[in-house]
Amino acid sequence: MRVVVMGCGRVGAALADALSRIGHDVAVIDRDSAAFQRLSPDFAGDRVLGMGFDRDVLLRAGIEEAGAFAAVSSGDNSNIISARVARETFAVQRVVARIYDAKRAAVYERLGIPTVATVPWTTDRLLNALTRDAETTKWRDPTGTVAVAEVVLHEGWVGRLVTDLEASTNARVAFLIRFGEGLLPEPKTVLQASDQVYIAAVSGRAGEAMAIAALPPGEEEGL
Repeated sequence: MRVVVMGCGRVGAALADALSRIGHDVAVIDRDSAAFQRLSPDFAGDRVLGMGFDRDVLLRAGIEEAGAFAAVSSGDNSNIISARVARETFAVQRVVARIYDAKRAAVYERLGIPTVATVPWTTDRLLNALTRDAETTKWRDPTGTVAVAEVVLHEGWVGRLVTDLEASTNARVAFLIRFGEGLLPEPKTVLQASDQVYIAAVSGRAGEAMAIAALPPGEEEGL
């Protein structure tokens, strides 16, 4: 999926890197070329210099082919204007905006644009809003540092060790539900078709881990 990210601050760069790692075609927009230095050296997407609500800039970023758009700059007005342009002018299906002012966020939600507040798990929630239909996490520790999420495994993981899944997702398999009972996995535990699998990951990486688990084993290596 083509995804356009407006804003290459810490959240924007982390989101763009995560989307790129799990195989999406990503373009990042920022008005400051130095902001692109926050991206990983392995980032495979496009860097577009300009204002994220400018129509020509959005066209250079491939907005016409985009299935998702995230407005995550440091300004509420810029974020909501660019989000509305993406939704109303270019008919992008999945649009989300990062909003600092909670009161304004409620207004924008009524306009049909999901908003995400500035909280420690912003990256996870943005990734979820852009790429998934269900809630990303089931539980977080009180500091917001660790998230527990249920993953939907690709059938290719059946018969593989839980340690294989952990190595690919950079997450810990916290527990399984097998035949209606909870199970704490051991290194030699083999994944079965009926398993409900819950992983624990550092905030900002849970959404990425879920996306990798949905791929066949080994496919993340080329991302």
